[in-house]
Amino acid sequence: MNALAYLADAASAGAGSGVDPITALQNATQQAQASSGPLGAVGMVVVLTLASLLPAIVLSCTCFVRFVVVLGFVRTGIGTPSAPPNQVLVGLALFMAVFTSAPVAFEMYDAGGKAYLAGQMDEKQALEAAAPPLRAFLLRRTTEADLALFYDVSNAPRPTTVDDVPLRIAIPAFVLSELRTAFKIGLAILLPFLIIDLLAATVLTALGMVMVPPQVVALPVKLLVFVMIDGWHLVVQSLLRGAGVGA
Repeated sequence: MNALAYLADAASAGAGSGVDPITALQNATQQAQASSGPLGAVGMVVVLTLASLLPAIVLSCTCFVRFVVVLGFVRTGIGTPSAPPNQVLVGLALFMAVFTSAPVAFEMYDAGGKAYLAGQMDEKQALEAAAPPLRAFLLRRTTEADLALFYDVSNAPRPTTVDDVPLRIAIPAFVLSELRTAFKIGLAILLPFLIIDLLAATVLTALGMVMVPPQVVALPVKLLVFVMIDGWHLVVQSLLRGAGVGA
């Protein structure tokens, strides 16, 4: 039964019992609003807002940035701009980010989401209860220098405990730390490929084949080395362990 049918039945029932239909309709409306729980009008606004912010949340509150940047460096080092395509790299980075962040998401749900859906907390209380697991996840992967940068720029007082760090400071500091970590890993990945490129160019020059692009020789060699060492497995394994699954 939809809401309109429920209100109409309540009004007709009130009229049959001798109660003013307007009063019966008002009472039925109040009962319907009270029984709607947290997923009423305000709840739907919160859900739609979170859904619209979900891409930004994934980008800024998970290790997605680290994963997608490192995977892009791997493709650049190999020298194949379109293999694997962007959709594959982004999809792999996305599911790796979901995999590493799942324990934190479950903690946030147990801390605030479950009570909110049960009607035991309002939106503000649920957000405050769900924030500590996310804050701990972000700060464990954030350097002190990046965190101090945002405190210095905002002129905010230094925190005494982890709980005193607001998310508006913890999130951008975390993203900055992830970018630094990703570029460090990317540099370590690019150096072996650069050595292969230099060796190919040196050999071709020594043989007098200066008209042959070094990439023609270096690409098969880099692919051979990468496949022999099972490079994708090593890269993904290093990223997952570096992100600290469940930590």
